[in-house]
Amino acid sequence: MTTNFDQIGKTPLFDWHVAHGGRMIDFTGWAMPIQYASIIEEHNATRSGVGMTDVSHMGRLRFEGPGAAVFLAELLTRRVADMALGQVRYSLVTNDKGGVLDDVLVGYYHNELGQPFYLMVVNASNCDKIVAWVQRHLSPERANRPGQEIVFSDVSNLWAMFAIQGPRAMDLLQPFVDADLQNMKYYRGDTVRLLHPAAKRQGGIISRTGYTGEDGFELSLGMGICVGIWEALMEYGESLGIMATGLGARDTLRLEAGMPLYGHELTEEIDPFQAGLGFACHLSGYDFPGRDALLKIEKQPPMLSRVGLEMLSRRVARQDCAIFSGGQRVGTVTSGTFSPTLQKPIAMGYVSPNHAAPGTTLQIDIRGSLEPSRVVPLPFYNRNKKGK
Repeated sequence: MTTNFDQIGKTPLFDWHVAHGGRMIDFTGWAMPIQYASIIEEHNATRSGVGMTDVSHMGRLRFEGPGAAVFLAELLTRRVADMALGQVRYSLVTNDKGGVLDDVLVGYYHNELGQPFYLMVVNASNCDKIVAWVQRHLSPERANRPGQEIVFSDVSNLWAMFAIQGPRAMDLLQPFVDADLQNMKYYRGDTVRLLHPAAKRQGGIISRTGYTGEDGFELSLGMGICVGIWEALMEYGESLGIMATGLGARDTLRLEAGMPLYGHELTEEIDPFQAGLGFACHLSGYDFPGRDALLKIEKQPPMLSRVGLEMLSRRVARQDCAIFSGGQRVGTVTSGTFSPTLQKPIAMGYVSPNHAAPGTTLQIDIRGSLEPSRVVPLPFYNRNKKGK
């Protein structure tokens, strides 16, 4: 069935993607390129040079005012009040039972007048849900409390966002911004001035973050200038081996890096401890939705554990494939692909804890055939260990 892209969301780069051979799909209500020429080529370009992905479909939520820090501390699993200016922190939003509503990045920045604000980046598929969750907890009475006022804005449709990833990402981006990228630490960011004429004297927000396992940056900028800046980056990056990358390569890259994806490794039925994300739960201090449930869950033996799986055959296990040990079902695959870097099929999934130790041999049901696999440590790929 042909997708009618006029009926779903389109980023400002939609026409560019189509003109450059992007194979467009409906991804959670957005017209997005799954690939251009080859997922493997795009994947390898990111690992060896630089890949650039349009991630403008992601949600961006802005919080400012003297009460913003406390409000976010009462909404997220991780503290934000102690963040330094320019710091970015990974956190979760949980429901009252401790299940994961979304995983988010929160950055603490200042505007051109020096006034601080928080920017929360949420998954595209969860944006409406998280906006409703914020509004549910941000009553007018709470937002207008004297001395603790909060201004909340959904700026998703005002900005575009690029993920610029790979060992040459800094070489590509540095001439376009007035920030010192070499000395910007990981999970740090800044408001920047864009130096290219296409920016029309506008600025943006840059963070040293990503979803690929490589060094890289994410750049947020105004919708009106994003096409010109994208095209300028693509032109400048030709000598660096740049490739535009679609959602297919983005998925193979994140899976090699062992990063969970909402709707796969994270759902409202999965708690942070099962997912190996206990580090993102600060359970003392501020009370947030799900904290009481997580305090109880933390003390209980986990029923499931997230693991990495290396296939011992050439067949690829996909989401929802059953995992067995000795004829007994012990878990379920949540993501699987053929790894272009490792040249073998890999997967992530949830298994009972007594089958989660690295080296454990398990069988995965792939279309009625039990294929051998082995539990391996995550991540599958670590850029700091390349060549070792």
